[in-house]
Amino acid sequence: MTKTDAAPRVAFGMRALREHPLLRGRIAVALLFLLYGVILGSWTARIPAVKQRLGVSDGQLSLALLAFAAGAIVGMQAVGRLVDRYGSRRVMLPAALADGALLLGPAFAPDLPLLVLALFGFGAVHGTLNVAMNANAVEVQRAWGRPIISSFHAVYSIGGFIGSALGGLYARAGLGPAVSFATVTGLVVLGVGWSSRWALSQQAMTALTEAEPVAPQSSQPADSAPSSVRTASSPAPSSSPPPRTRLRTFIAPSSAVLFLGALAFCCLVGEGAAADWSAVYLRDNLHTSAGFAATAYAAFAIAMTAGRLVGDRLTAALGPVRLVRGCGVLASVGLAAGLLVNAPIAGVVGFACLGAGLSCIVPQVFSTAGSRDPARAGEAIARVASLGFIGFVVGPIVIGGVAELVGLPTALAIPVVLVMAVALAAPALRPAAAGTVTLDR
Repeated sequence: MTKTDAAPRVAFGMRALREHPLLRGRIAVALLFLLYGVILGSWTARIPAVKQRLGVSDGQLSLALLAFAAGAIVGMQAVGRLVDRYGSRRVMLPAALADGALLLGPAFAPDLPLLVLALFGFGAVHGTLNVAMNANAVEVQRAWGRPIISSFHAVYSIGGFIGSALGGLYARAGLGPAVSFATVTGLVVLGVGWSSRWALSQQAMTALTEAEPVAPQSSQPADSAPSSVRTASSPAPSSSPPPRTRLRTFIAPSSAVLFLGALAFCCLVGEGAAADWSAVYLRDNLHTSAGFAATAYAAFAIAMTAGRLVGDRLTAALGPVRLVRGCGVLASVGLAAGLLVNAPIAGVVGFACLGAGLSCIVPQVFSTAGSRDPARAGEAIARVASLGFIGFVVGPIVIGGVAELVGLPTALAIPVVLVMAVALAAPALRPAAAGTVTLDR
C-alpha cells in the first residue's frame, strides 16, 4: 500500500495519530489556518465597536485600516527569507502567538495615532503568519504525495466564519472588543501550544518521505499532480544542472513568481470586489433591502468555502491547469451573467459563481509558487502573497473610482475580465519537470 492510498484511510482515529507523524503535521498547520481565520474574522466583526469607542470618522478609520494593509505587506516581504533560512515551523508558531497577542492592541488603543500603530504591527505579524503557514502547508503537501493545499484554505475560510460569529455574539451581548479579542487570544495560545507539539519541520518531512516513498499513480491526468508533489519515480533535483539549464534556473524563478503573483492579484481583486461592493450593488443598483443585499457576500463566502472543501479532489482528478481554467471561466462567466440579467437573485448567483470559481485558484497559485524552488519557497510565497494582498486592497478602490465614471455594474466588469485572464493563463500552473525551473507560457 502506498502512502497516497493510505492517507485517507488513516484520516481519523487516535491510533492513526500516534503512528503517522505526517498526519499530525497536517493537522498542526491546519489548526494555524483555522486560528488565522478566527483572528481576522473576529477583528472584522468588531471594527464598528473600535470605531465607536474612539469616536473616529470614516476617513480616519480608513487611514487606520490602511495601516493594517501596509503592515501586512511589509510582514510578507520581510518573512520570506526568514522562512527559507530558519524553516517555516520556526517562523509560523511564534508568528501565530504574536498574531493573537497583537489582536488586543486595537481594543486598548486610546487614540487614532496609537490605533494606526497597533494595526500596523497587527498587520505585520498577520502577513508573516500568512506566508509561513502557507510555506509549511506546501511542504506537508509535498511529503503527503497528493493535493491537499485547498483543504488548508477551506479551514481558513471556516475560521473566518467562526471568528465573525464569535464577534457577533459578543457584540449582541453588549461586551466590548477587549473581551472579544481576549477570548480569541486565549484560544490562539491554546491552539498554538497544541500545534507546536505536532508541527513538522521541512527536514522531518523530508526524512518521512524518504523513509516511505510515494508511488506514482498512472491513472491520473498528465498535469494532475501539483508541482509540489514528487513521486518515487521522479528524479531528485540535481545540485549541478547542465550548463543550458543553469541560466534558466537563475532567471526563470523571478519572472515566474512575479507572473504567479499577477494571477493572485487578479483573483484577489475579485475577492475584494465581492467583500466591498456586492452588497452595495444589490442595495443601490438593484434596489433590494439591506438584509437581502448582505446575502450576496454570504453566497460568495459559502460558495468559496464549499469549493475549497472539494478542491483537492478536483485537483487530483483534473490537474491544476484544467481546474484553474474551469474555475476561472465559472467565476468570470457567472459574474458577468449575473450582472447582465440585472435582477437580485441573478446578482446573488453571480457572486456565488465568483466565489466558487475563485475558491481553488489561489491555493493552486500558492502551491505552484512554493514548489518551483523548494529551497526558496518562503521568498516565492511572500512575493505572491504580497501582490495578491495588494489586489485585495487596491482593487475595490479602483472599482469605486471607475464606478464614479461609468456606474458600479460596469465597473464590476473589471474582476470579470481579470479572472478570465487568469483562466487563459492557467498553463502557467503546469507542474515543472523534476529538477528544473521553467517559465511556463
